Amino acid sequence: MSPISARLSFGFACAAHSFSHLFAPMFFVVALALESELGLSHGDVITLVIAGSLMFGLGAPLAGWLGDRWSMTGMMVIFFLGTGAAMAMTGTATTPLGIALWLAVTGTFASIYHPVGIAWVVRNAVNRGMAVGVNGIFGGFGIGSATMIAGALTEFAGWRWAFIVPGVVVAATGLVFWALLAKGDIVEPKVDRAPEAPTGRSDMVRAFVLLSFTMICVSLVENSTLPAMPKLFTERWAPEGEGVFGISVIIGTIFLIAGFMQLAGGYLVDRVAPKIVYATCFLLQIAFLSAAATFTGVPFIAVIAGMVFVNIAVLPAEAVLVARYSPSRWRGLAFGLKFVLSIGLSSLGVLLEGTIYNHTGGFYWLFMLLAGLSALGFLLSLLLPAKRAEAQVPAAAE
Repeated sequence: MSPISARLSFGFACAAHSFSHLFAPMFFVVALALESELGLSHGDVITLVIAGSLMFGLGAPLAGWLGDRWSMTGMMVIFFLGTGAAMAMTGTATTPLGIALWLAVTGTFASIYHPVGIAWVVRNAVNRGMAVGVNGIFGGFGIGSATMIAGALTEFAGWRWAFIVPGVVVAATGLVFWALLAKGDIVEPKVDRAPEAPTGRSDMVRAFVLLSFTMICVSLVENSTLPAMPKLFTERWAPEGEGVFGISVIIGTIFLIAGFMQLAGGYLVDRVAPKIVYATCFLLQIAFLSAAATFTGVPFIAVIAGMVFVNIAVLPAEAVLVARYSPSRWRGLAFGLKFVLSIGLSSLGVLLEGTIYNHTGGFYWLFMLLAGLSALGFLLSLLLPAKRAEAQVPAAAE
């Protein structure tokens, strides 16, 4: 692989990571406008994105398998074009069913990124923690910018443009990527640039079982709190008369800053055992979630920011652990299975958030439940295999 191809590949992988996280945060901001337009409760509106969130995870194993057996770069072309087109079509929907349908299609195409894109990044990386961390910044940037873009377009142009404009941008990026592939400026690598010593079968099975549960804990926190953010800020912080845009700026800023926590997490993973970083993040999350159950005003903003920062910082450790305990030739499928667990099943957190709010009229019990799940995640992370001794493995030819 040439240096130009490596840089271009990483650049498009980072852009794709941002794009993969656009549709759900945009919808959660748009939901504030849809409640009155559609005449539905908050919980009912939120359910429109559940199918999309489920497909965002459930589509991952097939996408990862195709990336392993066919082409990572080919799957990325489909990701860009399909996600962009489906987002734009969501903006044209006129009924709740239509919105839910196109969000489901969007989630299906967006599901390609995590199993294929992260495996692509890992294969190209020498320092995996930093590579995943830098790439992860763009995931946080996608979430943060999505809330701001959706807030601005919803308030000043209408909610439909919050999906149409970003959708066109995503599809256009895909056309550029496709052209560079055809020209030969981007070439797909077939082996890892920095292979690791093989993992024993017993450690592999043990890690897979434990990570299956811990990843659900991590993602339930994310998928339950993200849809709650706009409503939370409206009830616990927003000054009198604050509009959708003002709230979206606060939330977006938190996620934009949080994106850099993946860089910190990646830095630590390259220098400290990923298991230690992973367990520490769970421990911190217990404190932040417990405080978020009751805090209001400015302290509430600080606690929510801390919660988001930790949930972002844990991701490089999780990705490196998955890569370590999966064979290189099946890494796309391994990441696909990870996202079935961490995104597909845990997207039920969206339903959990809406259900708890409708039944209790608040978020106290949601945060207490998530704090309990984080405690479980901490205990399970302590049981992960200890860092094995590194063997000398010849670097793959570049």
